[in-house]
Amino acid sequence: MSRYYIGTAGWSYEDWEGIVYPPNKERGFHPLTYLAAYINIVEVNSTFYRPPVLSMSLFWVKKVADFPEFLLAIKAHQAFTHDRESWSQKDVDGFKLGIEPLRAEGRLATLLFQFPWSFHHSDPNAGYLARLFQAFSGYPMTVEVRHSSWDRPDFYGLLSQHRVCFCNIDQPVIGSSLRPSARTTIRDYSYVRLHGRNYRDWFREEAGRDDRYNYLYGNEELDEWVERIKDLGRNTDKVFVITNNHYRGQALANALQIKNKITGQLLNIPRTMLQKYPVLMDIAKKLAKGQLDLFEEKK
Repeated sequence: MSRYYIGTAGWSYEDWEGIVYPPNKERGFHPLTYLAAYINIVEVNSTFYRPPVLSMSLFWVKKVADFPEFLLAIKAHQAFTHDRESWSQKDVDGFKLGIEPLRAEGRLATLLFQFPWSFHHSDPNAGYLARLFQAFSGYPMTVEVRHSSWDRPDFYGLLSQHRVCFCNIDQPVIGSSLRPSARTTIRDYSYVRLHGRNYRDWFREEAGRDDRYNYLYGNEELDEWVERIKDLGRNTDKVFVITNNHYRGQALANALQIKNKITGQLLNIPRTMLQKYPVLMDIAKKLAKGQLDLFEEKK
């Protein structure tokens, strides 16, 4: 039976304060530890901008020590996916060293190589992927492409050959954008990333990060993905599901909804999330009396 890991892309967002995270924090509060009480995977995005270092990975391991099932997916540095010409074996070795504590402690879900929409299929680009896979051989790897030119058997065959997971994505389908799927290329695990469907701002040059990922999935949209996620679960040992529609905690709201739809269990949900997203009331365990008036039993 497949195991499902459902969580968010990142945890360090100013607009999560007072929504995901409580306004009054206890001493020693850390957002990663806080999230680990509600979800069982987080995708680390800071490593896309700054290569990981040993001290930081050790710190993450320490912060989730009380949650033995919790995993971290690590987004590869942009040198490997966007620049593509500036890295060397020294950069590969440095990246591997930076995440070694996660690997040694069994906390590493996968390395995620997220390529931009502008990265189209071509023989040189396919050759580049093969070179990248060889450089990180022996590590769990996942590749996200966003252009539909990659939707072809030889690409999926390349991933299977190198034991690399294909990332199934949800994004605004505009022009040659890759469409939603439930595809597997390895048996160990499958991967899903939900970016939202903000058609207005997805390709708008003036739009910032928050604009592009400002989207809350509705129940019917989530149901479509839950069916795909269950299909993936029938074909892989683990399924990693990451919500990237992070603006104002929407990613956590949708992650909790997906978790409920898959497990059927009522969930512990942060009180502040219930206030911001009342739709979560239907899937929440009842709070202690007096914590939230909207959630008290009617007399």
